[in-house]
Amino acid sequence: MEQVYHLDGLDCAACAQKLEDALNRLDCLTAARVQFLTGKLTLEYDDDAEREVLRQVKKTCRRVEPDCTLTR
Repeated sequence: MEQVYHLDGLDCAACAQKLEDALNRLDCLTAARVQFLTGKLTLEYDDDAEREVLRQVKKTCRRVEPDCTLTR
């Protein structure tokens, strides 16, 4: 499954790369792409794991970029 989310409060391209790298280390994701200019986060994961994926992604976002929020 592929879902697109919006990242509010992402400060710079280096922060976007740092967040993308951290998300791609999560076992529950197939892939994560952060587009700094558009503020989009694209996640790819197995259909049956959506709740766990979102929990881990939000936790990682708070840890790596505390001022950044994830919205649909």
